[in-house]
Amino acid sequence: MTTMTFGSEPRPRFTSGPDREALDRVRERAARGAEGIGELIDSLGQPSWALRREVVRALAELGDVAVDPLVRALVSRRDDETTVAALVDALAASRGRAAERAAVELAEHPNPAVVVDAAVILGRRRARSGIDTLVRLSRHGDDNVAVAALEALGHVGGRAVIDPLIEAVRTRSFFRTFPAIDVLGRTGDPRAVEPLAELLDDSSYVFEAARGLGRTGDPGAVAPLARLLARGSDTVVRVACAALGELHTRHVQRFGDTGAVEEQLREHAGEAAIRRIGEALHGAGSAEQETACWLLGVLEGEAAVPTLTALLEGPPRVARAAAVALQRIGRAAAQAMMTTLAEGGSEVRKALLPAVPERLQGIDAVAACLDDPDASVRAAACETLARLSNPAAVRPLFRVLGDPDPRVAQRATAAIQSLGSAETERLALRAARSGDARLRRAAFRVLGYFGYSSALDLFLEALDDDDQRTADAAIQGLAFIDDPRAVECLFTTSKHPEPRMRAAAMRALGSGRGDLRVSSHLLRGLGDEDGWVRYYACQSLGKLGFAPAAEAIAGLLDDPAGQVRVAAVEALAQLSGAGAREHLERAARSAEPDVQRAALLGLGLSRRPEHLGVLTAAARGPDAATRLVAVSALSGFSAPEVLDALDRAAHDEDENVRNAAVAFLAARPDTEATARLVRLAMEPHQDDSGAICDALAKYSPERVRGLLQALRWADDEQAPVITNALARMHRPESRQALLEALRTAPVAGRKAVVASLASLRGHDVDEALAIAAETDPDPEVRRVCAAVSRR
Repeated sequence: MTTMTFGSEPRPRFTSGPDREALDRVRERAARGAEGIGELIDSLGQPSWALRREVVRALAELGDVAVDPLVRALVSRRDDETTVAALVDALAASRGRAAERAAVELAEHPNPAVVVDAAVILGRRRARSGIDTLVRLSRHGDDNVAVAALEALGHVGGRAVIDPLIEAVRTRSFFRTFPAIDVLGRTGDPRAVEPLAELLDDSSYVFEAARGLGRTGDPGAVAPLARLLARGSDTVVRVACAALGELHTRHVQRFGDTGAVEEQLREHAGEAAIRRIGEALHGAGSAEQETACWLLGVLEGEAAVPTLTALLEGPPRVARAAAVALQRIGRAAAQAMMTTLAEGGSEVRKALLPAVPERLQGIDAVAACLDDPDASVRAAACETLARLSNPAAVRPLFRVLGDPDPRVAQRATAAIQSLGSAETERLALRAARSGDARLRRAAFRVLGYFGYSSALDLFLEALDDDDQRTADAAIQGLAFIDDPRAVECLFTTSKHPEPRMRAAAMRALGSGRGDLRVSSHLLRGLGDEDGWVRYYACQSLGKLGFAPAAEAIAGLLDDPAGQVRVAAVEALAQLSGAGAREHLERAARSAEPDVQRAALLGLGLSRRPEHLGVLTAAARGPDAATRLVAVSALSGFSAPEVLDALDRAAHDEDENVRNAAVAFLAARPDTEATARLVRLAMEPHQDDSGAICDALAKYSPERVRGLLQALRWADDEQAPVITNALARMHRPESRQALLEALRTAPVAGRKAVVASLASLRGHDVDEALAIAAETDPDPEVRRVCAAVSRR
């Protein structure tokens, strides 16, 4: 049973006096239990949605004791739609199991409207015990009842609902076929493809059938949809494009692979499809154009280049999709890309630059973008030149090294540092003598990065630069110059009368090689009158790992400057020795959040079992940010209690804590962590199920074994999650595990394996499915295998 829950929904706020009084009455009636149920039901018709929601919540929480009164009210109070809807909500959300039994009984009621409500309740509860009832109702003489039952079957899910949905699709009864198409497509069952494809030749159903095929996420649906691309009207072609885009998205979500869908597309859609897609784009919306770009890129035909080049002038998302498609087409599109890049406007360039192929012969078109009036284009051009790995780009990059936009200057600096060249030293030395302070600063960063000794005199001169930031850059660069005069200058600067100069020197001393002279200057900095000097002295001693400084650093845990207290904790975390650890434990209990979090991270780095108590306690604390840090610190420990802590954190009310816990569980390859992830993925209304499924698909031999074990107890709803995770690993071991499961898993597991194996392709898969289609002891498994094998 899966009930509708309210736990993840925000509770309504009641600000007015009357509303607060009404809420108090609701709570008082709920507290009376069975005695208050009648009054609660009577208040379901009130106009306030927020209060009505609280009444529904209270009735649902009462469980079985409220079910019979709710059912009687649902049958007798049909005159007010608001009340009827609230009664259905309460039964759908009820904590009691009796609600499912009651809904099954309501399905026999002579009033079709009541039967519709019964179907809705079973569907929203995802009640597997109601499948037989819903199957029967899907053939009911009243269309409203049949539609409600079909939609409920979609909510319940599982392989058992497929046959009645296929039956409803094939009736071609207008009011039943349409909802059945939607529900059947969403099941993702391989058997859905054939009956949906049959409808593509019927003009009454072609659009909805195409969309339904897209919802299957099944590569077997590509061929019938691809045929529409070449022979349909413009509208049909656009719908087929959208369906193929959705099919691709769903397939990737389930199996993490694009190969199967794209191979089928290239096999079944040719030049005619490329031409018709281009023709059908006239009047298409942005989303349709974006999907068409993806399709044209997959098909990789030269005939698509003019269409894609024209789409570069479209909205940003369309332009980016067109650029990616041109990149996929490759050599045939390269010249058109370069011409457009050289001649196009800023928006076109922004779209094209990330897609410039890495094996580009020349860089002139990209380098021309460094002069674009849009700073984001210049920044993107810097990134692209770095990615092209052509040292010839260094000279033009120096043109924007002093760009007024910080993004451009930073990315130009990074590109020059990544490329290097025989000209870099000369160009940087010249730039360091510029009258432009921005250019000088950036040049010193380049010179320092490469540690050019030829720049030492320029660094020394820059200490007296009128621009303080240039002086800072020079001080940081001195740390990388291998010359005794450089470090001596830093020692001298550490005693400079200006606090900012002393702080810069302390920071720089932590970037070089540590020795006793360096450490002694840093120790002296711990007692400086300026907080930032103390901060950088702490930080540098920690980076150098100078353990004898532990007691001196610990003396700053009560420093009046907050940043110094945090730096002291961070430094202690990097030092070895019992003394540093003792001080960290004390800091981990600090009332100051930043200090506590830094200490918790330090304890995590130590990985000492005696610190687990402090960390697990913090992981249960009231502050979400602190819980997140504690969970991160715990992740490095292998003790059994860490799994319990991560499991609790995976249910945390804070999304960031939950995501972190899932990621750390994913990083643990053992079967117990796998079992916990599987249980998490199966929990009702699990908002993070996508992240959990991604975690399950991270390969390790233990994870494969854990998933196979979980498949032994999985039901129709749970088994696909497990088999899809195995398919997404794309490893020989996981492939063999799926083939083994096709032979040895229980029926639910074997049915789920079929769709997962179909996504992998290969002779071994085809042979195994063909054998199972003939020999599997379960008739439904044989039908699923046969549906896949016929393709």
